[in-house]
Amino acid sequence: VARTSGTTEIVVAYNLTWKSTNFKTILEWEPKPINHVYTVQISPRLGNWKSKCFYTTDTECDLTDEIGNDVNQTYQARVLSYPADTTDYSGEPPFTNSPEFTPYLETKLGRPTIQSCKQVGTKLNVTIRDMCTLIRRNGTFLGLRDVFGKNLIYTLYYWKASSTGKKTAKTSTNEFLIDVDEGESYCFSVQAVIPSRKANQKSPESPIECTSHEKGTFTGALLIIVIVVLVVLILIIILSVTLYKCRKVRARQSGKESSPLNAA
Repeated sequence: VARTSGTTEIVVAYNLTWKSTNFKTILEWEPKPINHVYTVQISPRLGNWKSKCFYTTDTECDLTDEIGNDVNQTYQARVLSYPADTTDYSGEPPFTNSPEFTPYLETKLGRPTIQSCKQVGTKLNVTIRDMCTLIRRNGTFLGLRDVFGKNLIYTLYYWKASSTGKKTAKTSTNEFLIDVDEGESYCFSVQAVIPSRKANQKSPESPIECTSHEKGTFTGALLIIVIVVLVVLILIIILSVTLYKCRKVRARQSGKESSPLNAA
């Protein structure tokens, strides 16, 4: 798409798209500039426009700092097009508006990670690492739980390592404590969910992790083998020392019995 102003042809941006995960928010558009540059403006609904990414040849602009002021607000952005040599340009630049964007409702949830897991007897404890965002309050970056509170749910999918039947558990905190069968190894993954949303409700699932009793069994068996080898070595040493002493005693006795013959 192009518009003409005097003798200058200005290409207008199109395909304006919001890309946002855990509130890291970037506006993307097309096309790559040839003889023109872009400036981006953003505004909350009924607010004033603020310019970002001045006269850029990029086709994206990081707007995280602007939406971070109020993630519940609805924002609109627009991309203005200028000739590459803006000093000769006068008048209002053509622009294209973006769709509206509400970060709290629309930012995608990043893939969660498991901070720790521990299986003791019939209890499995799984702790999820709180995902960090670029939203700041009083100079401190907020975690995803800080922003969403109880609206953020984690779902745990878990199953015996020896089977494929999955069970699920949910928590509105970052920790699970579930009942499992003693002596069984378990595998599990977690997923972040915001049930109140109409779209982008679920994150990708975390990498699968497993508990293992085989390691403990292997360690115990290795310890037993080491003890047996040590006992055998000690017995061999004792036996060797005993045989050595017996030979010395026999040698002395043989020497005593043969001495009178030598004297004669």
